[in-house]
Amino acid sequence: MARPRTAVIGAGISGLTTSKMLEDYGVPWTTFESSDRVGGNWAFGNPNGHSSSYQSLHIDTSKHQLSFRDFPMPEDYPDFPHHTLIKQYLDAYADAFGLREGIEFENGVEHAERLPGGGWELTTRHRRTGQTETRRFDLLVVANGHHWDPRTADFPGEFTGETIHSHHYIDPWTPLHLMDRRILVVGLGNSAADITVELSQRALRNEVTLSTRSSAWIVPKLIGGKAADMNYRTIPQIPLSWQRKAAQWGQRFTYSDPTLYGLPAPNHKFFEAHPTQSGELPLRLKSGDVTPKGDVARLDGETVHFEDGTSADFDVIIYATGYNLTFPFFDPEFLSAPDNRIDLYKRIIKPGLDDLLFVGFAQATPTLFPFVECQARLVAAYAVGEYVPPSVDEMRRVIRADDELYMGHMLDRPRHTHQLDYFVYEHQMRTKELPAGRRRAQAQGVPVLAGRSS
Repeated sequence: MARPRTAVIGAGISGLTTSKMLEDYGVPWTTFESSDRVGGNWAFGNPNGHSSSYQSLHIDTSKHQLSFRDFPMPEDYPDFPHHTLIKQYLDAYADAFGLREGIEFENGVEHAERLPGGGWELTTRHRRTGQTETRRFDLLVVANGHHWDPRTADFPGEFTGETIHSHHYIDPWTPLHLMDRRILVVGLGNSAADITVELSQRALRNEVTLSTRSSAWIVPKLIGGKAADMNYRTIPQIPLSWQRKAAQWGQRFTYSDPTLYGLPAPNHKFFEAHPTQSGELPLRLKSGDVTPKGDVARLDGETVHFEDGTSADFDVIIYATGYNLTFPFFDPEFLSAPDNRIDLYKRIIKPGLDDLLFVGFAQATPTLFPFVECQARLVAAYAVGEYVPPSVDEMRRVIRADDELYMGHMLDRPRHTHQLDYFVYEHQMRTKELPAGRRRAQAQGVPVLAGRSS
C-alpha cells in the first residue's frame, strides 16, 4: 500500500528531526517553513519573528545532554555553546541527511483543514510573493514550536514607560536603548536571569530590579568545574517521587535557595517548578547590582507598586513571562490550547484524530533535542503502520496518568502544563510503548494509515 503523503509544519528542531525520521522510514514528506532558514527558535534574527534568541545567548543545557543520538555535537564545542554554534549544528544536521530538498522555505501554512473523509487540505502562502496554494496530504505533523507567541503579565493599572517582552530583546541597544535606565524585569526563568545579568553590568549605568511572583530555585551551571547537568539523570526504574525527595534533600549543597540572594522564598519545593539555571545571577544579586522584589501589585504611571508595600519608579518593564501554546493555522473551534493545555497521548496523538500528530510540545527536562528525536521515531513508525496506538478511551486514561506522573506535583502555572522527564519518557517509549504499538499493528494486520492517494 502507498505510504501516506505527509506534511510537516515547521523546520525547527522538531520539524527537522521529524523530516529526517520520515525519510529514514521511506515516507513521502514535505516540510513547510515560513522562514528562509532552518533552526526555528535557534535561528537568531529569524525573519519569521519566531526566534527568541538574544545576542549573548548561550544554551543553558550542556552539549552533553543536548546532542541528537544519531548526530552528536562536535567534540570541539564548548560545554555551553553560543546560539550561533547551535544554529551551525542544526544546519549541519539538515545537510548531513539531505533534508533541505524536502523543505519549502518561505512557504508557511496559513490554514489547515481536516477533510470530511480524513486527510488534510493545507493553504500555504509564500512570504515574498504572497502567492497562495492549496494542497492535500494524508497525514499532518505539527511542529511549529511553543516559544514564539509571547505571554505578558496582566497587572492592574497602566504603565506609561516603555515595555517589551523578553522574546523581542536582542541586546542593550535593540530594540530599546537600555543604558542609564531604571529597568524592571518581571519573571525568574532562564531568559529573565540572562537579561537581568546583562543589563545590570555597571558599565551600562542601569538600575535593575528583578520581580518574581513564585520565585525559583537557582541551580548552578557548573559543579566541580564541569557542567552541572552531567550529574543529572533520572532512573526510570525508581519512582520519580523518591528521586525528587533525594534532589530536594541534596539541593542545599548546590546553594540554589533564592533567599540566600535576597529573593523571595519559593512557593514550591525543589523540582515542583522548572528551576532557573544561572551561575551569574546570584553574584549580581550579592554584589548589589540587582534589586530583588516579589510580585507586582499594580501599575501607576511610571510607578510600580509591589506586594510588599514598597514602590519604585521605572523607565522600562521587560516581561520575561513565558509563551502561549498557539496553532494559528487551525480554526480555534477545531483545535486550540486554552491556558496552554492540550491533551495528547504521549504528547503526540490527539485522541480521535488518526491523521494528526504533534512533535515538540513539551517542557522536557533536561532538554528538548533528544526528546523530539524520540517522538519522531514513533511518528515515522506510525506513518508506515509499524505502530498503532491503543483505543481512544485507553489513550485518554493514559493521558491522565501521565499528567499525574509528570505534573501532579508541579506548580499550577501555564509553563508547567506540558512538563515531563525525558529519561523516563524515553525509557517508556523504547521499552513499552513502541513494542506494544508493534504488537497492536501485527494484531490488526494492516497499516494504521494506508495512504489515501496513489
